[in-house]
This record gives sequence, structure tokens and C-alpha cells, in this order.
Amino acid sequence: MLPIIETIPLRQMASGDILSLQVYKFTGVNTGKKVYIQSNLHGAEIAGNAVIYQLVEFLLTVDATDLVGEIWLVPVCNPMGTNERAHNFASGRYCVYEAKDWNRIFWDYEKEADDLTAFAKSQFPLNIEVVRQNYLTIIKKEFAKLLEKINCSSCVPYTQKFRYILQSLSLDADYLIDLHSSSNQGLNYLYYFYNREESAKLFWLDFGILLNEYDGDAFDEAFIKPWLALEKCLQQLGRDIQFEIEAWTLELGTGMQIIPDAVMEGVRGVKNYLISKGVLRNTGLLLEEQKNRKMFFKNRSDVRKYYAPAGGMIQSRIKLGSLVKTGDRIYQIICFNKSGNLPKVIDIFAEVDGLVYDTSINQSVNEGEFVIGII
Repeated sequence: MLPIIETIPLRQMASGDILSLQVYKFTGVNTGKKVYIQSNLHGAEIAGNAVIYQLVEFLLTVDATDLVGEIWLVPVCNPMGTNERAHNFASGRYCVYEAKDWNRIFWDYEKEADDLTAFAKSQFPLNIEVVRQNYLTIIKKEFAKLLEKINCSSCVPYTQKFRYILQSLSLDADYLIDLHSSSNQGLNYLYYFYNREESAKLFWLDFGILLNEYDGDAFDEAFIKPWLALEKCLQQLGRDIQFEIEAWTLELGTGMQIIPDAVMEGVRGVKNYLISKGVLRNTGLLLEEQKNRKMFFKNRSDVRKYYAPAGGMIQSRIKLGSLVKTGDRIYQIICFNKSGNLPKVIDIFAEVDGLVYDTSINQSVNEGEFVIGII
């Protein structure tokens, strides 16, 4: 099966060069769910690009009759972030010009909804698919107003045009997968939303973090929050309903690196998810081997991040993936005082039990900089 390849202009630079997106659209013979997969929203988080490459290679071998619905893939979805450098280092986490995190800029209809309760009441007796289409129509209508601002003579800041383009590709998706990595050194895991735990297991990762609290305006949040809000509203009115709409952020390994194991786990997990959801069939892949695989879940609020209490050099830090107990020493800081005293070593101890899932790349820290994350 060959994809339709669409190139979408994003931004013209001062030099006249134009940055663009490329979308690979695989469409099956039979109608079904729409899956949207993107990677590299943060510039240093590049592993997802390798995942998408392997997914494209795989889908080329799939017959169109075995794809039920469509799969859209968007690698290197943020050229501005991907191309950013400071000497040898790629950061690309922020739009420096606007001082915004690239993943905190997205339009969230939940914040625009005037009276969700009234809408929920009007939809209460209707079939779930009818409710979905009616709600999506309203979301699209409000979303279209963003384009009016973009096209007016006063225009808008670039992040508003950028978000519009990405969200216009994904707004009507059933399943959204955003491929990230740690900006530091991280394990492979995913973020998920309420009532989607069983689907989270389909990715075959070791653990998942429930987004029981939000940073606000992230890509996955902006996509699914309106649907979660409607589910909650209908539940309060007495109707339990769950839309077959899901959003995932997969965190695959370490920033600025493409780690083979992280890519392998990402590709394997996405394939299994698509097969289990019925988007792909007759692929010859075996799913039974992981039936008894265990995955543990934690809340976002359980994350404990440790920041350097003094400036210095990190040593004896516990390894990524280690389990720690309260009171265990997790790292030391060599502190070079400028007060006529000898250097000293500061021991830092775990405040809670947990798993070391994220560690800083730089072992030279100023006071207040991130060192280690435990969940």
C-alpha cells in the first residue's frame, strides 16, 4: 500500500526559505478509525522520527484491504524546534521568540465551550456516534474561527499558525499518538488519560502515568479534554458514556539520541495498539506472547522531581531505572565553596519510595536545576 504524501508549507524565513511539513496518509479500502501520529514536537526529542520511519516501511507492506480506516504520520512535525542549535546541542523545547514551550500552545475547545451542560442535555437520548458527530461539528466550527485571525492583515504570532496547522490535521482523529522523548535521560513510558488504562496496556510499555493534573494546552490534552469534559457532564446527568477517542504521549528514551531499544519498543507498541484496535488486520504479527505482560500505573501527581540545593558537580547518582526507598542516597553534589573553605560533598536522599525514571544529562548544576525524577 502506497501513501498519499502531502507537503504543507509552515513558515517563510527571512532568507526566503520555506519550512514545511510532510504528511504520509495511508488509507484503507474499508472505512474506519482515523489515527494521527506525529513526532519531534520538541526539537531534541528525535527518537519518534525513527519510529515513524519504521512504521512507514511496515505500512508499505500492508495490503490496503487490511487497513480499516486511515493512518496519518507526521515526522519532524516542528522544523523550527528540530533545527535549533546551541553549539553541539539541540534544545528546541521553546519558541524563543515568543518564550513559549512548543507543547503548551495548543487550542483547547473545553476553555471555549459556553454551556456544555445544555449541550449534554440536548444529546442525552441520542446514539453515541450521533453525539460524537454533533460535538465534533461544534468543535470544528469554533476551530475555524482561528483561521480567520490568521488570514486577516494583522496576522498572528507564529505559534498560533503552527498550532492551527497541526490541529487541523488531527482534530477529527479517533486515536492520537504524540511521540516524545525525555529532554534529559529517560525510560520508555506513556502518559494517558482517565478511563483509558486498559488501552494503555496495548502499547506494551513498562509503566504509564495518568494525567490527573495538567500543565495546560499540551497537544494531547487539547485534543482529548473536550471529550473527557463531555463524558463527565453526561455522567453527572445520569448517562455513563465513553467515546472511542484516545490520546497518548509516548516518551521514548533520551534527548538528542535515537536509542535502538526505545525505537523498537515504540514501533512494537504502536503496531500492537493499531492491531488490537482493529485498524490493522491480517498482518501476521503475534499478539498472544504479551498477554500476561504487567504494566504499572502512577498518577502525575506522584512524580517527585529533585532540584540541586546548591551548585556543583553531580556524582554517585543512582542509575536510571533503579528502585529506591525513602532515605536511600540518590546522588551527591561536590560543592566548591568560594569562602576560603575546602570543597565539600552534599548527600541527597530520597524523600519517597519510587522508580528513577528521569535524570539530567548535565552533571554540572547550578542551584535549583533539575537532577533526578522519581515516581
